[in-house]
Amino acid sequence: QVQLQESGGGSVQSGGSLRLSCSASGYSSSRHCMGWFRQAPGKEREGVATLHTLYGGRYYADSVQGRFTISRDTAPNTLYLHMNNLKSEDTAMYYCAAGQLTPAACISGSPMGYDYWGLGTQVTVSS
Repeated sequence: QVQLQESGGGSVQSGGSLRLSCSASGYSSSRHCMGWFRQAPGKEREGVATLHTLYGGRYYADSVQGRFTISRDTAPNTLYLHMNNLKSEDTAMYYCAAGQLTPAACISGSPMGYDYWGLGTQVTVSS
């Protein structure tokens, strides 16, 4: 059973930085697509950054391009989201997800097709 656990969220002022971590246990090597998604109150869940671990393709939402970086360590299997120059509009619950998606689907940024999700970590940015 795959389990994903996020950490690193918190409250920061605008312009600050945070690093989110997602620890994966019981991980299946076939889940080559991993990503970060976020959901603000009253809004739909949206893709923030995704990574296809086999082919290396990445997706970044336009709103975070140049400010956020997704990366992964293999031992232990941990996914990171480095967030710089945070803005109030980045305030949301951030979720880690993993799934067996095609490379094209993985880097589309859509939250569809992921079969494993963490419980989320809250990021609050005050202006």
